[in-house]
Amino acid sequence: MDKLPWIILSAGDNVAVATAAIAPGSTVAGIETREKIDPGHKVAISDIPLGAAVVKYGQAIGRTTADVKAGDHVHSHNLHFENDRLAATANSAPETATGEDKARTFMGYRRADGRAATRNYIGIIASVNCSTTVCRAIADEANRTILPHYDGIDGFVPIVHDQGCGMSSTGDGMNVLHRTLAGYTRHVNFGGVLMIGLGCEVNQLTLYGQSGAGASKRHFNIQDAGGSRRAVERAMGMLREIAADVGKEKRVPMSIGEIIIGLQCGGSDGFSGITANPALGVAADLLAAAGGTAILSETSEIYGAEHLLRSRAVSDEVAKKLDEKIAWWEDYVALHGASLDNNPSPGNKRGGLTTILEKSLGAVAKGGRSPLTAVYGYAERVTAPGLVFMDTPGYDPVSATGQVAGGANMIAFTTGRGSCFGCRPAPSLKLSSNSALYASMEEDMDIDCGTIATGDATISGKGREIFELIVDTASGKKTKSELFGYGDNEFVPWHLGATL
Repeated sequence: MDKLPWIILSAGDNVAVATAAIAPGSTVAGIETREKIDPGHKVAISDIPLGAAVVKYGQAIGRTTADVKAGDHVHSHNLHFENDRLAATANSAPETATGEDKARTFMGYRRADGRAATRNYIGIIASVNCSTTVCRAIADEANRTILPHYDGIDGFVPIVHDQGCGMSSTGDGMNVLHRTLAGYTRHVNFGGVLMIGLGCEVNQLTLYGQSGAGASKRHFNIQDAGGSRRAVERAMGMLREIAADVGKEKRVPMSIGEIIIGLQCGGSDGFSGITANPALGVAADLLAAAGGTAILSETSEIYGAEHLLRSRAVSDEVAKKLDEKIAWWEDYVALHGASLDNNPSPGNKRGGLTTILEKSLGAVAKGGRSPLTAVYGYAERVTAPGLVFMDTPGYDPVSATGQVAGGANMIAFTTGRGSCFGCRPAPSLKLSSNSALYASMEEDMDIDCGTIATGDATISGKGREIFELIVDTASGKKTKSELFGYGDNEFVPWHLGATL
C-alpha cells in the first residue's frame, strides 16, 4: 500500500499537513486539492469561513482572513495571528520508561564538588569585549602548544562576547551578564578556567572572586600583565599548571539522572512539530523519568501554547512564575512596538509555518509530556530535576547560552531549514525534521527524524534513538558540530539595558 503524502495531527483539525508535494486535483482526506501544496504546508480538509479558527494539533493557530474552501492552501495569504487559546485537553502520560532505562549510566567526569561532566575543557573567558582578542590568542596558543600533551583534555575554549563596558554597573543588563559569565566560570564541563579582563572595564574581575576555588581557576587583567603579548605569555604559564591538574581526570560510570540537557529548535519548518520536536520530547520524558533534567526555553516561541505547559505545572507557584514570564514578554515587545507574532522567520514560513501559535504548538512538543517542575530566569542555576522551563529569547545562540550558563551539560537542537550550531563546552546534537535536509546536510545533522513523516519510523521509536545518542554523546561520542569545530563563536549573552 502506498504511503499517503499527508497527515492529520488531531481528530479535531480542519487542516492536513503535506508530507510530500501534493499536486492540484489530488485527494486528501476525501477532498480534492484546488492548488499545489508544498511539503510542510497545510491544506483545508473542510470549508473554513472568514474569521473562523484554523485548527492544527487540536489547537487554534489563527483565524482566516477570507473564506477558505476545502482543498485550498492555508498559509499567510488567508490566515493571520489572533490571540486565541483552545482549552488544554487532558494531558496524556509521558513516554513509559522501563526499570532498565532508569538504571542507565554514562561515562562522565566526576568533579570535586560531586557534579557530573560530559566533557573536559579548559575555558578562557573574557570579562569584557576589550579582552576578546587576547582570549582568542591565548586559546589558539594553548591548543597549539599545550593540548597535544594531554589526551584527556578536550580543548581550550575562548568564551568571548561584546559586552562588559559602556553599560550601567547595576540593573538588568549587568545582572544578566554577570549571572551568565558566572555560570560559565563554574560550568561542570570546564575542568579549569582562566578569566581575562582588561582592567578598567565596568565588569570588573573582582565581581567573580577567584572564578571559583582551587588551582584550576585563575584570572588576571591585561593592563596588569603589561599588555597583550605579555598577557598571552603569562597565561601560558598558568594554563600549563591548570592542564597538569585537569589532564588527570578520567571518565567513570555515573547515572544518566545527572544529565542536564537544553532543548532548542531553530530554522523550524512544517515538519518540526510533527517529527523532530515530539521525538525529542520522548527522549526528554525518558531522561526526566530517570532523574535527569530537560530545559525547555525560548519564551517567545512557546507563546500561544503556554497554557499547555501551565496545565502540567506541579504547583500553583510554578504556574504563576510561567504566567509572569509571559506577561513580561507581552510588555517588552509592546514597549518596542513589536508583536510576538513577528517571531516566525521567512524561512519558517517557506517551510509551512504561518503564525506564532502554530510555531509554538510544535515548539512545546520538545518538552514531551512530563510535569513542569520549575521555572527559571535567564541563566539562573538549574537545580530541579525533570522538565523545567528557563525564560530566554527565541534567538538560538542567546537561548542556548542561558541554558548552558544554568548548567546544561548537553544541548539537543532540532531544525527543519538547516541551522548550524555548536555550544562549547556543552556538546550539541542536531536533529533534522525532514529527510531532504538530512540528505543535503548530513555532515551537520546527527539524526534524521524525517523518517517519521514517511512512515518508516514512529515518534516513540525515534525518541528512543535520540535517547540512546544522548547517552553515547554524554559518554564522549563526538557530535557532528564538534567534529566540524563549532562552539567558539556561539556564546551570546542576552543584552538588556542601555548602551552608554
